[in-house]
Amino acid sequence: MRIFISTGEVSGDLQGSLLITALKRQAVAIGLELEIVALGGEKMVEAGATLLGNTSSIGSMGILEGLPYILPTLQVQRQAIASLKQNPPDLVVLIDYMSPNIGIGTYVKRHLPDLPVVYYIAPQEWAWSVNLRRTNKIVGFTDKLLAIFPQEARYFQEQGAKVIWVGHPLVDRMQNAPSHQAARVRLGIAPEQIAIALLPVSRHQELKYLLPIIFQAAQTIQAKLPEVHFWIPLSLEVYRQPIEKAVKRYGLRATVLLDQQKEVFAAADLAISKSGTVNLELALLNVPQVVVYRLSSLTAWIARKILKGSLTFASPPNLVVMKPIVPEFLQEEATPENIIQAAMELLLNPSRRAQTLLDYEEMRRCLGEIGVCDRAAQEILQMRPNNS
Repeated sequence: MRIFISTGEVSGDLQGSLLITALKRQAVAIGLELEIVALGGEKMVEAGATLLGNTSSIGSMGILEGLPYILPTLQVQRQAIASLKQNPPDLVVLIDYMSPNIGIGTYVKRHLPDLPVVYYIAPQEWAWSVNLRRTNKIVGFTDKLLAIFPQEARYFQEQGAKVIWVGHPLVDRMQNAPSHQAARVRLGIAPEQIAIALLPVSRHQELKYLLPIIFQAAQTIQAKLPEVHFWIPLSLEVYRQPIEKAVKRYGLRATVLLDQQKEVFAAADLAISKSGTVNLELALLNVPQVVVYRLSSLTAWIARKILKGSLTFASPPNLVVMKPIVPEFLQEEATPENIIQAAMELLLNPSRRAQTLLDYEEMRRCLGEIGVCDRAAQEILQMRPNNS
């Protein structure tokens, strides 16, 4: 069986790799040979995919911020479509990566109507409330939608999609994370040290919009608490140089690491993070966190005034239960002062900390049972042509 998987950005590459590993495991169990071709990144290659194009660093949030990525995105989209045309797979799996995947899905429906399409981790239309046009497109070309959030499952079901809620794949991934104590020993963190994880960047634009406010906040926290040390796990090696330069400029006591994200998360007493998948990873490891996000002011204005978008919450932990489990500061509220105040409270107020951990428990119950990736893989393999 030949499967084509399409995803982009760092988080898509991670989710794609977890899915490929589960697909291979399930294929062995039923005596099926698998070939996987993909748009994705290095993690997917390590899991056994043949890449048609590397999309792990092609990505942005926002309208103006996306302009530099239009051409590279169109290029990989064209490569993918050419490959689908020349050598059609047995099945297409789309993971997040909204605009390119809507393009690919629309093409498949129009030109290869017998080719089944599975959408796994659909774009967060259910959280954005912008308009139904994109939702209708997704529903129109998707034969089976595998939802990771209960709210997402309800939303797409109401719009007419065939939906199966499988749970969130990070529930599986965090199973083999080290304990808080073991992670601290591994990283050489002394018992009296306060370890704060800083997660400012997984997209290029965030160097400009997020890194300065997060590092300014860190500077003040360091002045208030001399026992603090910052840990910065890189999402991609390409960010090492700008981050290390900024660490020097702000005079932070910080360690920058690649490929030790799980250890850093497990060891941390607190995280100050951009909004994204990492927020759920931190929550599953019981790490209190402050979440920030900022786009250019013009993009924010367009989204509010012209697209009439309304966002109840941005960070996944809050979205899961639709209540403010973690403090999040968006756009004008994303200031060093707000970050400092929320961070100090989570570090020094035991009842605030305890409430966060209680709320994390409620959130965890909404993410499904262990075995998410295997459930998703089984649903996908059930769609092979000779099985229908």
